[in-house]
Amino acid sequence: MATVQVRYIVHDVDIAIPFYVQQLGFNLVMHPAPAFAMLTRGDLRLVLSAPNSAPGGGQSTPGGPQPTPGGWNRFAIQVDDLDAMVKQLTAGGAAFRSPIVNGVGGRQIILDDPSGNPIELFEPTRAEARL
Repeated sequence: MATVQVRYIVHDVDIAIPFYVQQLGFNLVMHPAPAFAMLTRGDLRLVLSAPNSAPGGGQSTPGGPQPTPGGWNRFAIQVDDLDAMVKQLTAGGAAFRSPIVNGVGGRQIILDDPSGNPIELFEPTRAEARL
C-alpha cells in the first residue's frame, strides 16, 4: 500500500503510462479518464494529470496559470546497478539531464519522463543512504 503520493503534470497521460510501467517498474492502478492515471511502485503512489479544463489536478486555479510539466522537484528511485539502468534506458530512448554524478552518499542521475518531469535514479554507496 502506498504511503506517499506525488502528482506529476504530464503532456499526455497515455504516453506517460508505458514509460513508468515498462521502463521504471510501476504498476497501473487506474486510468479512468484520458487526463488522469494512478500508478504505484512500492510505497509511492504516482498520480499523473494532463492539463485540462475538467476538475482535478490538471485544472487551472481561478485566474491562475494552467499547470505545466517540468521543473527540478523530483522523487528518487533506488537502483542496485545505476550503470546498467542508464544503459537500458538509453537504449530505449530516454533523456537524461546530466551524466552520472558521484555524491557523498551515492551515485545519481536525473532522467526526464516523456513530458520533461525529472526522476532521480539513485544508487547508494553507503548503507545509511539506502532508501
